[in-house]
Amino acid sequence: MMKRVTPIPAELLDVHTSPCISIYMRTGRSYPENAQDSLRFKNLVSKAENDARLSIGKRAVAPLIEQLRKLQEERDFWKHSLDGVAVFISPDYFRVFRLQQPVYEQAHVSDVFFIKPLLRIYQMAERFQVLALTKTGVRLFEGNHYRLDEVELAREVPRTMPDALGTEITQPHMTIATYGGVGYGSSMRHGHSSRTDEEEIDDERYFRAVDHTINEHHSKPSGLPLILAALPQHQSLFRSISHNPHLTEEGISSDPRLLETDALREMAWKVREPYWQRKIDHLLAWYEEAQSKSIGSDNPFYITNAALAGNVSVLLLDQERIYPGGIDTDSGDISFSKAAPGKEHDVFEDLAITVLGKGGEVVVLPSERMPSESGVAAIFRHE
Repeated sequence: MMKRVTPIPAELLDVHTSPCISIYMRTGRSYPENAQDSLRFKNLVSKAENDARLSIGKRAVAPLIEQLRKLQEERDFWKHSLDGVAVFISPDYFRVFRLQQPVYEQAHVSDVFFIKPLLRIYQMAERFQVLALTKTGVRLFEGNHYRLDEVELAREVPRTMPDALGTEITQPHMTIATYGGVGYGSSMRHGHSSRTDEEEIDDERYFRAVDHTINEHHSKPSGLPLILAALPQHQSLFRSISHNPHLTEEGISSDPRLLETDALREMAWKVREPYWQRKIDHLLAWYEEAQSKSIGSDNPFYITNAALAGNVSVLLLDQERIYPGGIDTDSGDISFSKAAPGKEHDVFEDLAITVLGKGGEVVVLPSERMPSESGVAAIFRHE
């Protein structure tokens, strides 16, 4: 069996206090593309506000709209965007996701968050994170074969050794060496040429703090493989103390300060590509075996019934294929639609949400690796 990969951010699938507002918007990475982003976000917030007032009343939605307006006014946020943004807010939840792919602009108010647009982004099989670690700084990146972007660190993650250890850092030891004989009276003050035991302890404590906070606030929520980019001696020390189960066995043994983002991405993909290919090969072999035992199918109608019954263990989706329509969860029927591009409902996304809600796994694959022509395939738990 393959190790289950944490899918779309798990907290979005939880039950939250109503109302739940979901906003998606395409953003620009730089000026002038991002010049109107805050204004367009303002319009989407207004749409959500009007919809919410009609359905639940002004008083219930007012505090949520106030927080969204504050985000709208954060100039620094809109200056450092990627290709899209997803915003989710309810009385007990508020989170913003910067997206590495553009999304269709929309705002929804409901009893649950609208997560369909995130499915194909967050279920991509080849996504990973890179931890760029030195004694002077910590940076985290996220991406795939084609793109790598820096992630804003959670406030709990120490950015430097002083952040982690404060005033408890061991001060450099000094020695006094006297040159010349008696009567010269000259001396030179200098530090040890080798690392002291105390400095090694500082390094270990610093790396432990980084490991714990990265694991808790980034690796666990994302479920993504973590590639360590650090000098060889730091690789060894970090791995000896790490408790992060997402840390990959292989890393990038270079000083990350000397690497441009594109170079870091290429080196990270060299680490991940063999594993990714093996994972997909294993998954496809598993599906072929499941078909031979009548516990696998590429028929959307069979898969829909199995998903609703909680019988889908793994759902495979073609990243390029959309099956316009939706699923009637009561009858199990598939309905078809002819909505405008970008606005259509997608049977496959309904399937994915159903499978995730029943504890199954969803993996989005490139078209050339899909084992079916229908754009969907499933491995069932039983016949």
